[in-house]
Amino acid sequence: MMPLFDFPGGIHPPENKAQSSAAPIRQAPLPPQLHVALRQSMGNAARPCVAVGDRVAKGQLIATADGRLSAAVHAPTSGVISAIAPQPFAHPSGLPELCITLDSDGEERWTDRQPLYDWPQRSGAEIRDFLAQMGIVGLGGAVFPSHLKLGVSPLETLVINGAECEPYISCDDRLMRERADAICEGIAVTRHALQARQVLIGIEDNKPQAIAAMQAAAAAHGYRVVAVPTKYPSGGAKQLIHVLTGKAIPHGVRATEHGVQCFNVATVYAIGRAVLHGEPLISRIVTLTGAVDAAANVEALIGTPLASLLALAQPHRDSHEVVMGGPLMGFTLPDLGAGLTKAGNCLLVKSPALFPPRPPAQACIRCGDCASACPVSLQPMDLFWFAKAKNFDKAQQWQLFDCIECGACSYVCPSQIPLVDYYRFAKSEIWAAERDKNAANLARQRHEFRQFRLQRDKAEKAQRLADKAAAQAAARQTPGHSAAANLAPTSDPKQAAIAAAMARAAAQREAAPLPEQHSSGLNDAKQAAIAAAMARAAARKNAADEAKAASDQPPAPPLQSSGLDDAKQAAIAAAMARAAARKSADDEAKAASGQPPSPPPQSSGLDDAKQAAIAAAMTRAAARKAAADQARAKQQPDS
Repeated sequence: MMPLFDFPGGIHPPENKAQSSAAPIRQAPLPPQLHVALRQSMGNAARPCVAVGDRVAKGQLIATADGRLSAAVHAPTSGVISAIAPQPFAHPSGLPELCITLDSDGEERWTDRQPLYDWPQRSGAEIRDFLAQMGIVGLGGAVFPSHLKLGVSPLETLVINGAECEPYISCDDRLMRERADAICEGIAVTRHALQARQVLIGIEDNKPQAIAAMQAAAAAHGYRVVAVPTKYPSGGAKQLIHVLTGKAIPHGVRATEHGVQCFNVATVYAIGRAVLHGEPLISRIVTLTGAVDAAANVEALIGTPLASLLALAQPHRDSHEVVMGGPLMGFTLPDLGAGLTKAGNCLLVKSPALFPPRPPAQACIRCGDCASACPVSLQPMDLFWFAKAKNFDKAQQWQLFDCIECGACSYVCPSQIPLVDYYRFAKSEIWAAERDKNAANLARQRHEFRQFRLQRDKAEKAQRLADKAAAQAAARQTPGHSAAANLAPTSDPKQAAIAAAMARAAAQREAAPLPEQHSSGLNDAKQAAIAAAMARAAARKNAADEAKAASDQPPAPPLQSSGLDDAKQAAIAAAMARAAARKSADDEAKAASGQPPSPPPQSSGLDDAKQAAIAAAMTRAAARKAAADQARAKQQPDS
């Protein structure tokens, strides 16, 4: 006889299981339309991989998992995708969820199934990845992605949960009675993936037929079936592990850290169907019970409208609400148009006769009954006060999240206080605050990264301009480099851009072929005219100097004494040459047309001294103009 252990607290409510467990499981009719929710597990909703109008086969993937805490979704039957839009969803909030609406064609045409026939030769990681593709989640109510629970091996003990402790629910009881061999095949796959040394199957002793069927099937595999005392909530994973092994798993600690893992019987059955037959999780067994005339367990496709399922059980006329789950941990459905989810193990119809209205809540009398019933040894009355006062920090300090929301405290409360509702409220507020905090942190990180990116781009741009300026400075040292590239390097981006444009223009001018010509840009005829004009000017100057000498006046200063450097003198000479050339060209044109040539400058009626003064003034003006032109040319970039 295997020694058993007891967990603290617990209650013994009326079972009410016989109504639905008497008849065998029957197949629910194929509905004409299914609403398959994309959120089929705790965590993120799946992402659709089909479009409206697509024709799909039974078992075909229609939505992929989005992250670790997400489950893939498959087509429950063959048909056509008619919509991908929000639909009513089985959740206490009543908020709609994105669903894929599938119009069934009645053919039940399967896609190509690819089971893992060689699973004994596969590693645990390969089996885990395969189950993730098959969308297997925990069917005991938590809908935790099952492949994540296969991540640790080897394992000391694999616990299979067949307790099914909550009143009214009997789907696992009928599954063990009718499909014990298939359950044991799924246990074999799970044990291989975890490399578990032993397997313990815990079933409450109020299910003798299920115990007998599982013992007969488990004998061939070496599994041990253990009848555990009937006490709510012995079906909790941590409570059943404690009963069978004596190990107490603290909150926040994984059971695998203590060498044990727990799976529901319906979950291992789904694992066996997936690995041995290539069937993804597209259906489940649901208990229909309560205020009905035909309580039963039916196997229904995921996405089946809940109203059509309830019609099979023939609800009473005075029924007023429907609960998904049991009377202690379930929630009232806001809309029966929602489709069945993987978490839907029971539909409990309520009526005033079967479920009288709860009396109004009264003040807490601090009797301590809730603390005595708590299976995790909390102080529910203190958590109630903290939650009511919205003192969430204090509630967390008093281990609010250790609460498994079993409802035992609310069940025994003489003041009829809905304690679990307060705990759920406090948890949701804490989670909402955490989400807001995470969103704010994410926004701050994005802003800081944007500022960093802007500074980085600015620094990279400045570095590129500095490198270009350095390259230009190095190029100026090479012979034949144009004057446009002789600008000093600068860190100013605008100045660097101007310098780069001037360098490109200079390079284009140097690359363009130039016609053969004199350094002044004039042909031989013009050069001769310029030389003649300069000779006449020199003769006039000499005559003026001789006249001044005869009259005891100082001679006119030479051209270079004007205070100009050689570059400016050259510019002045070039300007005078061009002017003389233009005048000579005009005289030649007039001579050719029979017109008298322009009179020389000395014919203006001025004596030689005034002529010399005028010539000097013109020279200085021409020099200033040439200097100003050169200065402007240096300040303006080439176009």
